[in-house]
Amino acid sequence: MTMHDRVGELAQIRHEVLQGVDTATRAQHAKGKLTVRERLALLFDEGSFTETEQLRRHRATGFGLEAKRPHTDGVVTGWGTVEGRTVFAFAHDFRIFGGALGEAHAAKIHKLMDLAIAAGAPLVSLNDGAGARIQEGVSALAGYGGIFQRNTRASGVIPQISVMLGPCAGGAAYSPALTDFVFMVRDTSQMFITGPDVVRAVTGEEITQNGLGGADVHAETSGVAHFAYDDEETCLAEVRYLLSLLPSNNRALPPVVRPEDPADRRCERLLELVPLDGSRPYDMREVISELVDEGEYMEVHERWAANVITALTRLDGQVVGIVANQPQSFAGVLDIHASEKAARFVQLCDAFNIPLVTLVDVPGFLPGVDQEHRGIIRHGAKLLYAYCNATVPRVQVILRKAYGGAYIVMDSLSIGADLSLAWPANEIAVMGAEGAANVVFRRRIQAADDPEATRRQLVKEYKSELMHPYYAAERGLVDDVIDPADTRSALVRALAMLRSKNAALPSRKHGNPPV
Repeated sequence: MTMHDRVGELAQIRHEVLQGVDTATRAQHAKGKLTVRERLALLFDEGSFTETEQLRRHRATGFGLEAKRPHTDGVVTGWGTVEGRTVFAFAHDFRIFGGALGEAHAAKIHKLMDLAIAAGAPLVSLNDGAGARIQEGVSALAGYGGIFQRNTRASGVIPQISVMLGPCAGGAAYSPALTDFVFMVRDTSQMFITGPDVVRAVTGEEITQNGLGGADVHAETSGVAHFAYDDEETCLAEVRYLLSLLPSNNRALPPVVRPEDPADRRCERLLELVPLDGSRPYDMREVISELVDEGEYMEVHERWAANVITALTRLDGQVVGIVANQPQSFAGVLDIHASEKAARFVQLCDAFNIPLVTLVDVPGFLPGVDQEHRGIIRHGAKLLYAYCNATVPRVQVILRKAYGGAYIVMDSLSIGADLSLAWPANEIAVMGAEGAANVVFRRRIQAADDPEATRRQLVKEYKSELMHPYYAAERGLVDDVIDPADTRSALVRALAMLRSKNAALPSRKHGNPPV
């Protein structure tokens, strides 16, 4: 044979690998799912993907495996570009062994993860696999251990994004749980530790796969999934958008775009959006839309713990993370889930050099026996710890209410915010005037001829003395009281000033945050 013959042989092998088995491809499409290479084509810039270990095959024997040794071993690994920036990816091929993980399969993923960490580039996993390859026994399980260890080592070093495009059961589900973001597709993707059959056998409960671990369950109830979409095309397009908001690694800054939205644009509509009456709800999303560039932002965990909003967006072309109370849901109180959601987001932004803007309208922590018994103290401390530990630029804006410990936790100056701004409607206090008056003036109210009239008068006095909009500013607890319409320009100026912020934490191996 000549070199030309060998090259022709190689080309034929590659063609067969890329083509796949027609019957398996048709079966994949019949389930409403794309093939692995169709997915990679949607994720990466056209023609940019470079595959690694395309010709890898397993060496296992027994149970008929020695007679079935397809190239790639059921996972495609490699790198390419997304909007011109390098991104690594591994993607299960459900057409081969159901995407199940074996020794060679795992070795390919391990090598790619090591490359991504060394190169300092984001890692995306496209998950569509049947778990460990049972025929390979404990060798397959050990492969998962290697993935988990690398997920943990890469945490806070490179962005890690898991995209669930099929089943993910048992121990395999822990890898996505260790990553920064989890995307799911409705009806075709599921995640659970034990499937419906095991649940039925152990507890007697009847439930479907989607009811147990579908996209909507994890996006709304468990909080495992950050995003849920109706189809793979939309899902992968949103993954690309998310990558455009993230830096390549923890030593880089997020990508900057040329802003078309004027930095000094006044937001007159804000004067009408937020009612002066602290008991009236409004949609904080509308406030965010008014403030950010072109009104565009990407909300993280949109449907889980809806009483707090976490979002990535841009101000004057610079990426920022927004944490905001949502008065439209449970009056914007902080509870266990909201605290966890916000804490994880704050940690993410701090890890990847994304400045934080905190929009505050919070009446306090959610009271109740259930919250106390489930550990609201411990969970609320997660958010407190995350903010106190964050060294990125941090700006707080108090729109309306800021009561009690929740005011402190929502990035007040006392826990390290660089700047605190307030609107003229702000009420910063230990508690609401009604509750405070009932405690402070309890005896006077009880002894009065007309307790209700006396209580109303004392509430009014308490508000005028301790809860007027300038009380906190007079004591240096906020840096300025601003016209709401100037909030965008004030934030842009503040973040520009803080861009070169350099804050160091004490030398330590790591802290011991509440978990």
